[in-house]
Amino acid sequence: MGTEYDLGIVIVNYNTRDLLRRCLETVLASEGVSFRLCVVDNASADGSAAMVAREFPDVHLIANETNVGYPAANNQGLRAMGFERGRKGTARYALLLNPDTELPPDALAQMTAFLDAHPQAGIAGPRLVRPDGSLDLACRRAFPSPEVAFYRLTGLSRLFPRSRRFGRYNLTYLPVDETAEVDSVVGAYMQVRAEAIEAVGLLDESFFMYGEDLDWAFRIKAAGWKVYYYPQVTVLHVKRASSRRSGRAQVEFWRAMEIFYRKHYAAQTPRPIHLLIIAAIRARLALTQRRAGAR
Repeated sequence: MGTEYDLGIVIVNYNTRDLLRRCLETVLASEGVSFRLCVVDNASADGSAAMVAREFPDVHLIANETNVGYPAANNQGLRAMGFERGRKGTARYALLLNPDTELPPDALAQMTAFLDAHPQAGIAGPRLVRPDGSLDLACRRAFPSPEVAFYRLTGLSRLFPRSRRFGRYNLTYLPVDETAEVDSVVGAYMQVRAEAIEAVGLLDESFFMYGEDLDWAFRIKAAGWKVYYYPQVTVLHVKRASSRRSGRAQVEFWRAMEIFYRKHYAAQTPRPIHLLIIAAIRARLALTQRRAGAR
């Protein structure tokens, strides 16, 4: 399959042309690491695919005719680079990267060096910050078990962010600058060891957007790997650039929560609690649909 390189980078884009351009510029300015780059455009209407083809001809472009969703599009890019269950590509690591991120020149090299130094790590992610400098809380998370989700939905996680019990959703009790083993990092920057992908396979395409990164981390941890938050690397994340005004995105969030719960927790949850959880998710979904005017 050719010469081995460090990173196979996949960027899934949907109507974020100008942010994608800036993201690609920062990625291509990276130093100290070898990589190949694939952009999968999910039928953007803003000329994103044409921009990539015109301005970045060396970037592998997959232009979808319809929006196939975030995990399916990532899988297209991962397969194009040789990643798959039971199949070893030529890159040592895969990187899922959002188009609304900007990397410092040494970010890829530092993250790769960290993973090289921690062979038990299947996944690692950096500190993500918003444009105002605040931490993107999603960059280090616990799995949304029924207990953890309850603390989140009732507001206890916000009332007691320093509590090791109530603050688990976004691990707000941990120091921001402390490297930590976590349940998951976010798919905006999720660097994954090739051997972990060989063991568990690609992203679950039953998700459309949201939840697929948590599910991947859940499966990779279940296979014996560790997941790390590594804040010595800081990456800018505009966040929700393509979905912040989308009613469908909010609906898909609650659909993803139900998929994740049914897949990983429903079987061991007592039936009365199970019914309450499903009812709560469906109620939030219905409310979101009404607010968004989604059908």
